[in-house]
Amino acid sequence: MKALRIYAGPAARRHIERNGLQPSDVRVIPAAAGGPKGLILGPLDRFIFGEWLPQSTQPIDLIGASIGAWRMATACLDNPVEALHRLEHDYIHQEYEVPPGRKRPTPEHVSQRFGENLRTFYGGRVQEVLSHPRYRLHVVTSRGRHMLGREHKILTPLGYAGAFLSNALSRKSMGGWLERVVFSARGAALPFNDQDYRTRHVPLTEDNFNHALQASCSIPFVLQAVHDIPGGPRGAYWDGGITDYHLHLDYRERAETGIVLYPHFQKAVVPGWLDKALKRRHGSTPFLDNMVVLAPDPEWVSTLPNGKLPDRTDFGRYGSSVEARTTTWQRATGASAQLAEDFAFWLQGSHAIDAASL
Repeated sequence: MKALRIYAGPAARRHIERNGLQPSDVRVIPAAAGGPKGLILGPLDRFIFGEWLPQSTQPIDLIGASIGAWRMATACLDNPVEALHRLEHDYIHQEYEVPPGRKRPTPEHVSQRFGENLRTFYGGRVQEVLSHPRYRLHVVTSRGRHMLGREHKILTPLGYAGAFLSNALSRKSMGGWLERVVFSARGAALPFNDQDYRTRHVPLTEDNFNHALQASCSIPFVLQAVHDIPGGPRGAYWDGGITDYHLHLDYRERAETGIVLYPHFQKAVVPGWLDKALKRRHGSTPFLDNMVVLAPDPEWVSTLPNGKLPDRTDFGRYGSSVEARTTTWQRATGASAQLAEDFAFWLQGSHAIDAASL
């Protein structure tokens, strides 16, 4: 394989050695936060949802945070290949106005423009997502508590400082500042055990779909919080990646007889956004025993434009040159077709081709 690397937890490795990997094995698909990095997974998504999974019939839980929630919601639309192509196009071509004297657009402007884009993208099609015959969507958000209960120009930075310090001591203690709120379609149960972190579970409906999806993508200080989502507890909601950056969740019970298939942009499954600098939390745990991670080879990544995946630093790198940024991202997403080709090749002999340990 030229670009893709396969990593598997111990239970998943045993399964692959005995049976290979079949579309009917998949029980859960997580999708990480990570902004533009998620663009690299477009061809994999289109192959998985457009060609591979339609060969099976079992129900599958799709759980996402931030861009991952947008990807998984889009996979639930009729004709997912066309819809995922549109998501890639719209994300690459997003553009925001920078006021004179500022280096970046205001959170108010970004939130307004992004909300308009989501309403246009899913306009008249929310029921396609919520009533998919096989896929059960779960959208992860982070709800502020106490000092973070309402967005405020002074209290919010102080609250996030408190969350940072609490998280450095223990991940669970950050729950005093921010709780995980998961919005789930069709009355679906959570596809993971939620005892690891303070969690609430709310039905995902037509009334709160756009609110929940925008909240899941609302990076603090880049976008505004979404307040008082219908059906959920009152308060300020932010990016689901804050509490669950890469959805390092306890999937063992849900996937006891199957596989958690994870198209990801790296090998490490980092628990929360504030854990990015805490390397001790980047390793695998028993939570991931049934997981298969599909991730780009770092050496292949080095061949992409700028030697890296697309990311949010590109907005600053290219400034007002939107054309240069979009061209760079299109080159990267075009190259990532190799990831889907490699996965299709691996599936042909997955029972005989070993996967590296997760």
